[in-house]
Amino acid sequence: MKRLIVFSLIFCFFCFLPPVKAEEILTWEDCLAEAKKNHPDLISALENINQEKASKSIVASNLYPQIDANLDASTASTSTTSSTTGVTTKATTDTYTYGISATQLVFDGFKTINEVNAAKENIKSAQENYRFASSKVRLNLRTAFINLLKAQELIKVAEEILKIRQDSLMLITLRYEAGLEHKGALLTAEANWHEANFEFNQAKRNLESAQRKLAKEMGRREFKPMLVKGDFIVVDTAKEKPDFEALAKNNPSILEALAKKNAAAFNIKSAYADFAPTLSGSAQTNKKSTYWPPEDNNWNLGLSLSIPIFEGGLRLAQVSKAKALYNQLEADERSTHDSIIVTLQQYWANLQDALEIVEVQRKSLEAAEERSKIAEAQYSTGFITFDNWIIIQNDLVKAKKAYLDALANALLAEANWIYAKGETLEYVQK
Repeated sequence: MKRLIVFSLIFCFFCFLPPVKAEEILTWEDCLAEAKKNHPDLISALENINQEKASKSIVASNLYPQIDANLDASTASTSTTSSTTGVTTKATTDTYTYGISATQLVFDGFKTINEVNAAKENIKSAQENYRFASSKVRLNLRTAFINLLKAQELIKVAEEILKIRQDSLMLITLRYEAGLEHKGALLTAEANWHEANFEFNQAKRNLESAQRKLAKEMGRREFKPMLVKGDFIVVDTAKEKPDFEALAKNNPSILEALAKKNAAAFNIKSAYADFAPTLSGSAQTNKKSTYWPPEDNNWNLGLSLSIPIFEGGLRLAQVSKAKALYNQLEADERSTHDSIIVTLQQYWANLQDALEIVEVQRKSLEAAEERSKIAEAQYSTGFITFDNWIIIQNDLVKAKKAYLDALANALLAEANWIYAKGETLEYVQK
């Protein structure tokens, strides 16, 4: 009766197992399109570019005439008391003025021009920072996509393992009831079934975590269940060892560091320009009178020359600071380059290892499945003991899990390799 109850529970478990539901099925291309549009890191990086463009326009505005218009109306009241008559006389005077004035920078030692050039390099730096953000988003998005794909497949694998444990428990129960197997074998089979049942339930619970991670990496504001559609085929295998130096030249991290260094070089020139005289011209014309509209014309033209003489070493300190920043950024660029080369080498090697491990685990799974079929037949006829049979079954279970892990790890290795190359969301795997 006890065994009958066990069988009934197993039967009910599989018959009334709720199906996995999802409101939508997404492909990798769907995820890419949504992340490009909604991911906050990309939006932030894009706004950083806009800020740098605005900063360049602000600096460049100093090269153009600065024109102002003015309009003024005022009234003043004065009172005068006669010393002889003691009579106080009040008078009101109105004044109206309007005009236009302009100033034009003539020469400042090329300080403004160098500041504009530095701003251009800052724009390049921001653009490369956007590429880096896109590359990082792609890596995180691809990782989340692979993990959800693996979570979906793991449910299937866990269900297969549960079925294996169920069949084993039924067979051993029958043999135990017939007196052909000991109680330890029966208890082991029951424990294995419960473990497989737990792993199956765990896989279903982990599915939602993987879904939420993918939703986050797509930039979604609200979560709703989803499934992904894809396979475990690595496309960018990079079988032939590439030229790491050539790949590194186009990496956004290196190009960003180079742009920052170039901007610092222009800032040094700008700092030296502070020692040069500044020459600017001005012009003004206005009309002024005590009635409206005023008719009295006034105008003036002028040149202004400013030469720094002594400021307590301020400009020398500014030059020293600019040079120190350039040296720092030059060192940062070299460090970034060296790190990228090492990363490329490491991730390429990891990808090749992962691809080989997939083949190894595939062969191991084929062998484990064949051994399991043979062992089950042998155990049923009494040619091998329970201890030998359960070892073979456990190997099959491990092989199924290991093969799925190997497939997912190969895709993750590919994603990291693409990230090391600096590829962005626009990268298409061929």
